[in-house]
Amino acid sequence: MKPPLDGTVLITGASSGIGRAMALELAGRARALVLVARRAERLEELRAELVARRPDLVVSTQACDLLDRAATDRMLDAVERDVGPVDVLVNNAGFGDMGVFDRADWQKTQCMIRLNVESLTYLTHRLVGPMVERKRGGVLNVSSGFGLEFMPGFAAYIACKHYVTALTESLRLDLRSQGVVVSQVCPGPVATEFESHLGNFTGRKPPSFVEISPERCARAALRGFARGRALVIPGVAIKLLLGLGALSPRWLKRLVYIPLASLVRRAQLRSEPGAS
Repeated sequence: MKPPLDGTVLITGASSGIGRAMALELAGRARALVLVARRAERLEELRAELVARRPDLVVSTQACDLLDRAATDRMLDAVERDVGPVDVLVNNAGFGDMGVFDRADWQKTQCMIRLNVESLTYLTHRLVGPMVERKRGGVLNVSSGFGLEFMPGFAAYIACKHYVTALTESLRLDLRSQGVVVSQVCPGPVATEFESHLGNFTGRKPPSFVEISPERCARAALRGFARGRALVIPGVAIKLLLGLGALSPRWLKRLVYIPLASLVRRAQLRSEPGAS
């Protein structure tokens, strides 16, 4: 069973990074693309680029804050009215936060959970029902390698991604007999604006051997999704690291991470205003 990528595909977080790269990848095969993000001007720029590449492509831009449930409902109603049923949902919108949990800003943490968990779940719930009725559809969730692992300094973000992994795997089983393909992509570091919003107080970037481009991530994700795979891990290095992690007992990983946890806390304390 394969997802109907030749139909109408809705992509959240489409204005930059992986979402934008997915839109460009899908432009050659989809009937229509629905691009959802908060930044309307970036969506219009992407729409112009897509239409220039393929004039007959239907492109709908929807500037929407997915934290606003009423605005989300209005957006989905507009898509149904103007474009028609959504055949494939790509849940890409989200952001992360770095730091020990007890020193995290609660407002940022709350918004992260609402977007990464609640908004993703709500969109999926709104759109999979009609897919089941039509016996045709697909959901691709952009999760993270963190959705398969744990480490210090990212507690709430990792929790969000574990939720996405659990939801994806369970939903895949729920909908397997209903003609709806559900998959997830779990990348490691990707060179996007995500890193600039992460609050990285260490000043260190991910190693170049493990970081991949959004274009590479999008190609791998869509290739695996098109084949109906449950899980896609783009990049050889991160695939090897996650494979090693899966084989390692949790007690061993806890021991390895204890000194790292102390380093993260000290680095965060040094970065805070007023630190000497």
